[in-house]
Amino acid sequence: MEDLQSIIAQMTLEEKAALCTGASAWTTTPIERLGVPELLCSDGPHGVRRQADVNEMGAKSLPATCFPTASCLASSWDRDLIANMGQALAEECLALGVDILLGPGVNMKRSPLGGRNFEYFSEDPFLAGELAASFINGIQSKGVGTSLKHFAVNNQEFQRFSISAEVDERTLREIYLPAFEKAVKQARPWSVMCSYNKVNGTFASEHHHLLTEILKDEWGFEGLVVSDWGAVRDRVAALKGGLDWEMPGPQERRVKAVVEAVRSGELDEAILDESVRRILRIVFKAKETPKTGSFESEAHHKLAHQIASEGMVLLKNNGLLPLKAPQHIAVVGHAAEEAHFQGGGSSHINPTKVAVPFKELQAQAGNAEMTFAEGYPADNSFQQPLIDQAVQLARAAEVAILYIALPSFKESEGYDRKDLDLTNQQVALIKAVSAVQPNTVVVLNNGSPVAMSAWIDGVAAVLEAYMMGQAGGAAIADILFGKVNPSGKLADTFPLKLADTPAYLNWPGSAGCVRHGEGLYIGYRYYDAREVPVLFPFGYGLSYTTFAYSNLRVSAETFKDVEGLTVSLEVTNTGKVAGKEVVQVYVHDRVSGLERPVKELKGFAKVELQPGETKTVAVALDFRAFAYYHPEYKQWITEDGEFDILVGASSMDLRQSASVTLQSTLTLPCLLDKESTLNEWMADPRGKQVLGGLYAQIEAEIRKVFGGQDRYGEAGTESDGLAMGDIMQMMNDMPLFSVLMFQQAALPMPPEEIVAGLLQQAHSLGQ
Repeated sequence: MEDLQSIIAQMTLEEKAALCTGASAWTTTPIERLGVPELLCSDGPHGVRRQADVNEMGAKSLPATCFPTASCLASSWDRDLIANMGQALAEECLALGVDILLGPGVNMKRSPLGGRNFEYFSEDPFLAGELAASFINGIQSKGVGTSLKHFAVNNQEFQRFSISAEVDERTLREIYLPAFEKAVKQARPWSVMCSYNKVNGTFASEHHHLLTEILKDEWGFEGLVVSDWGAVRDRVAALKGGLDWEMPGPQERRVKAVVEAVRSGELDEAILDESVRRILRIVFKAKETPKTGSFESEAHHKLAHQIASEGMVLLKNNGLLPLKAPQHIAVVGHAAEEAHFQGGGSSHINPTKVAVPFKELQAQAGNAEMTFAEGYPADNSFQQPLIDQAVQLARAAEVAILYIALPSFKESEGYDRKDLDLTNQQVALIKAVSAVQPNTVVVLNNGSPVAMSAWIDGVAAVLEAYMMGQAGGAAIADILFGKVNPSGKLADTFPLKLADTPAYLNWPGSAGCVRHGEGLYIGYRYYDAREVPVLFPFGYGLSYTTFAYSNLRVSAETFKDVEGLTVSLEVTNTGKVAGKEVVQVYVHDRVSGLERPVKELKGFAKVELQPGETKTVAVALDFRAFAYYHPEYKQWITEDGEFDILVGASSMDLRQSASVTLQSTLTLPCLLDKESTLNEWMADPRGKQVLGGLYAQIEAEIRKVFGGQDRYGEAGTESDGLAMGDIMQMMNDMPLFSVLMFQQAALPMPPEEIVAGLLQQAHSLGQ
């Protein structure tokens, strides 16, 4: 690695400022006299969208493999497979001269309406972070960089360039940042891309707390921070906030603004030098790996085929699937001939080839007769004749397979969905066909959940194929005919209706801000807490075989938080065909100082089993599996107490459980103050210690005030008076100072002096 400090010392102020701004739509500014080459990046994340002309942003890109999008990828729950995809993407980057691929996206799927949900992994931060780390490690293992995005709280397209995401610190830390944190710490991405939006009133591109204090200082991020394209409002403010590289370029006025700010003293040149150092480090790191001129397109197509097969989720099956040599199949749907395999916007890939679903079905159907009806148009018009034709063909067949794709005018980057519905034509088509043909299979191509209540009871099977990549058409055929046993599990919950969703009352915001009023409770966390029924739960997916869970064990029944815990169990394939199962481990905290979700995913493993085979699955749980973020302590904490370890096949299909006791090793500062309640004093070990017998005196004095009665109030009334326990509960919820105010006559000194003395004692004690 070059001596970066020596290079920086030789750079002019103008060269430094230019390096921190793009030279084109896709490159950094080279400094030839100092031997600093340019760095080239390309859109991703599920393919390489390499523009032939670096000054172009919207032109057709060079051919590359279009892998399944993140929603399908995440449903595989397969770290190794995702790492393999990352390696293939890196090979294509090297062949196409790309130094950094812009991806992956790890923002939370706060609402199924999010227009960019197809590019994001999950509603769960643990799952998203694990998969992102595998993706990054795969790409960067071959000397190509990644750009983890979009940092942070970028969960909607509505006013995405300007809206302020209003979110409390605990929710930010537990829901919207953990996937980024896990990816940064486990995979060390070369760059992180800031989002367009504001976070609590400050643009993400200028957010010192996020970009510098958390990302760089707290998490130890060593790479560069790049803007999303066009996200920077104030270049100098962005540099101060921690944004290193502004894109796209060229932007001469931005360069001059930085130079003038340094010369005027508005911007400390040391801040600029730090951004220059970070950029130079990545520029030279990228040049360590030579760029080759080709990649194995057929091998990558096969890998895309495998990933699609693993990511598709079988949602319903009455036994019809896999198909058993039908003689006549009616294939219905525009998407059968025009594969819908990727989303619109910046991630749109120019594929090397495309597997046409209808042709792939024909290739595996043997001698079966196959007829085709379009079923629905490419636009949003309602055309009854297309439905009538489909019904006629379906009635004459043994099986009807409907390929239903959510069209781009309902789902794409750039705008959010207005509802969870398929088009009116598609719903009418499914209902009409299934009414005459009970053996109807619906294959869905979409990026996030759709409503199904209007038609799902009438069909025999539903396969969620997602935006499946260029080889997805073949993967569908494999699953329908049983060549592949489906093993995908949902990475987000499918609600029954839009009004059931967590963000429903706070979406998409107004007056320039969107309030994350649901707090911690997004996805399954919300449905658990509210006991809201869902269409399909998080982690759900059917198989052509069955699995039994047994003999759950934990490495220790009592353990210290720093030691962590290992959970192990046996999983047996009790069916007749080979299959893969995703074992999911959730943690439930029985009692906590602050409210917590009912349970949270903290581990998972995917295991492949032959018929009758049993394997032991082990999952390690670390400190963070039991911790929560305490906004007053401003850190992750654990508390002594009991936890339930819940293991199952989905968030609602829990097969095994165990109870363990955690011993916290943390020494936390005392938070008691004048307004702390009696309950808070007694919950804090130092508070309880110094309060000592005073609590008993307080209770005795209260009983004296109320005449020592067990109940206080008028006998014979509806409530028959308040129980003494109710009265004490009210007192326990009052500040100690306020309680003492009611007992001044019995006190040796004023209440404020007593509280001040107790606080001094409590704060002087170690925990």
